[in-house]
Amino acid sequence: MPASPDLIIRNALIPGGRIVDITICEGRVVHVGAGGTGAEQTIDARGNLCLPGAIDMHVHMRGGSRQAYKETWSTGTISAVAGGVTMVVDQPNTLPPLDTRETFRNRVAEAREGSFCRFGINGAVTPHADLAGLREEGALAFGETFAAASSYGEAIGSGDLKRCFKELHRLDALVTIHCEEVREGRDVTLATHSDLRPGSGEAAAVSSICDLFSPGQRSHFCHLSSAASFRAACTSFEVMPHHLFLSQEMFAGEDAHGKVNPPIRTEKERKELWALWDRIPVIASDHAPHSVEEKSGPFEAAPAGLPGVETMVPLLLAAVYDGRVALASVLEKVVSRPAEILRIPAPGLVSGAAADIAIYPKESIPITAECLHSRAGWTPYEGMSGVFPEVVVCNGRMVYDGGEFTFGAGEWVRGQGYKCPQDE
Repeated sequence: MPASPDLIIRNALIPGGRIVDITICEGRVVHVGAGGTGAEQTIDARGNLCLPGAIDMHVHMRGGSRQAYKETWSTGTISAVAGGVTMVVDQPNTLPPLDTRETFRNRVAEAREGSFCRFGINGAVTPHADLAGLREEGALAFGETFAAASSYGEAIGSGDLKRCFKELHRLDALVTIHCEEVREGRDVTLATHSDLRPGSGEAAAVSSICDLFSPGQRSHFCHLSSAASFRAACTSFEVMPHHLFLSQEMFAGEDAHGKVNPPIRTEKERKELWALWDRIPVIASDHAPHSVEEKSGPFEAAPAGLPGVETMVPLLLAAVYDGRVALASVLEKVVSRPAEILRIPAPGLVSGAAADIAIYPKESIPITAECLHSRAGWTPYEGMSGVFPEVVVCNGRMVYDGGEFTFGAGEWVRGQGYKCPQDE
């Protein structure tokens, strides 16, 4: 144990029921047990639950010159750490998309200037994307790849998909896929939105994509919303909080605040997902903020997407406190399994692990938009219960403490193909 640690978290209740002191030095946990002395900072966590910081492997941080009114790296990652998320993985369907070395480098520079937590950035999969170049630039993964059109994402044909999958397999790169079947018709209510993008079509699209993969392909399906899709998936996949906690019946029919792709389903289908909880590998937020004005207009014209990075873990912890799911299962889905899929070290409460830690109270509170930090300014979970952290440590630094934020822990997590050290 170092003579002069940077931070000691005392009286920490950790999963399994032990109360320990957690000693941190140079961004790593160096001891869990009886605490040392002489730390620059000390946190008393007495009465609170200490957990590893979560990894949200599916967010859209918006930003740039054309989307900063929706969210920026600063507001989006402040929102993340206020919800116990210490690493986000940004999707590449930006404006412009991240399909060249230049656009990728610009995105990394923007994130470095604004991120309050660790971040990874995915490369885009488009017919003309420089996949090998993006791999060398540090893309953590590739996609979400749009096998069906969505907001700011054009559908890619099966021929181009197969060619891109083959190249990504050669590069030993992870590809993530957005699968839906989009039918023709007027998109005027939440019910018709779901009918035009049905769960059965999603499952069929998943099955078709599986047929395009090379043997041993590193792949992951984004935001599956139906039990049929679970059965069709040939590889890992993720489920979003909005498909677990929201249903069409919770909104007025023409309320675009519930509009998202894939759509929220009926209450019956929502309960079917909960019944399959143990089969879910990953929970991710698909944080996709749009302004109040955009979501308040006519349903057909409103963009699809919901803010959610700040509420993901709090909603799940409230379910733990209510006895619906086990804490160990939640941590597997938001910490260890995402890290395994992305091939990055997972934070943890053991010696040698990255010191990304969130300290939670033992009670939940009602979720309200006015208490959240996304620039979107609204939440589809208004009034639901959430357990929000009081303190968050990222990379060994206290980045959030009782409503106050500190910049400086926003480390870029590069993909394994990174070969551009001249940018350092």
